[in-house]
Amino acid sequence: MTNKTRQRHAIQAETVPMPQANAPWFRPSLSTRIVGGIVAFFLVIGATTGGFPGLLIFLGLAGVLTASYAAITGRRSWASIPTRKAAALALVASIIVVISGGAALPEDGSSESAVSRSATIASSSPQANATSTPSPAPQLSEEAPIDPATESAPSHEASVVVADASATDTTAIALLATIPIKGKAPKTGYDRTGKFGSAWLDVDRNGCDTRNDVLARDLTGVVKSGSCKVMAGHLVSPFTSASISFVRGQDSSALVHIDHVVSLSNAWQTGAQQLTQTQRIFLANDPINLLAVDGRSNAQKGDGDTATWLPPNKSFRCAYVARQVSVKATYGLWVTQAEHKAMTRILSSCTSEPAHTSGFTPGFVPTAPQEPLPAPAPAPAPAPAPAPAPSISYANCDAVRAAGAAPIRAGQPGYSAKLDRDKDGIGCDT
Repeated sequence: MTNKTRQRHAIQAETVPMPQANAPWFRPSLSTRIVGGIVAFFLVIGATTGGFPGLLIFLGLAGVLTASYAAITGRRSWASIPTRKAAALALVASIIVVISGGAALPEDGSSESAVSRSATIASSSPQANATSTPSPAPQLSEEAPIDPATESAPSHEASVVVADASATDTTAIALLATIPIKGKAPKTGYDRTGKFGSAWLDVDRNGCDTRNDVLARDLTGVVKSGSCKVMAGHLVSPFTSASISFVRGQDSSALVHIDHVVSLSNAWQTGAQQLTQTQRIFLANDPINLLAVDGRSNAQKGDGDTATWLPPNKSFRCAYVARQVSVKATYGLWVTQAEHKAMTRILSSCTSEPAHTSGFTPGFVPTAPQEPLPAPAPAPAPAPAPAPAPSISYANCDAVRAAGAAPIRAGQPGYSAKLDRDKDGIGCDT
């Protein structure tokens, strides 16, 4: 190699900079920092509003936009995607991430998508976001309305359909055999208050409305205000065996419902349309048709019959169906074919389960407060005995004349034989 060649190579080596061992492979530009910050901001929003699925959706959307830009323009973009091929792969991967995030969102039908929720949060004020919508309070159902402010008795005495109280003094499965089987009538014309009276009446005339009567009967550890209103107590729901601490209040009262074992709607469609208004009122308030239960189960039951709903607590099903049979027999209602089949299936496992006899059936007198009998009038005081006549004695007729008693006759005070010399019964007559 000549000296000129060596000199030329030395000059080139001095002009070409040697790579530094610790030089970074990626130096973010200002645009990279700005766009990256914006993307990071939306990723935080997505994670906050939609959890992990929201994070995936926003991450995928950012990837789709970035990869599309790099694939179309051929530029490295803010994320430094080197080639169109790499951009295409990034686009596919981003689409998969978006789909995965969408699939992971809850499917309750009520929640918004992560995108729409984040847009709402971004556009709303902090004060608006600080106010959350309260969840609705539990509600009493049509079958279990709140007790009235005042107690009122029905205008007529108790009236039922069963002609003889002994008809229900049997087993539930035997009583079921006496109930007609028919199709369900239309619900046309059904009205809870208009057809079954206001809730709740004082049908047994004990001074308390029916709801408070049933609460006092079915709850333990009952605390009352006055003689009627149940303020607190403990219930083990027969439908679920759930333990409930009942406290009277705007929201807490709804935790305990009074269930119509044969719902009034079902009764209307299986014969109650043919009853008198008085009979329907007593059907709605008859204790054999009423149970204190947990509100959730009662809401699930609705107006279902044995064929469509049974208590989750299987150990209570025999007693529950026995009550339904007893109510339908007492008030002359019928059962559908499906209902009869379901009742027979349940009662076949407990053939000795007794039926219930209503306190309103003939031969039974509703409990009524007894007014105290009026105190007997005092006997008249006996008339005082006449004072004995004073003892009078005259020495002679002169004394009789001096006393103004002459003539003196036999039987008069002071008469004596010595004064009646002629023995004619008149003394001192001469």
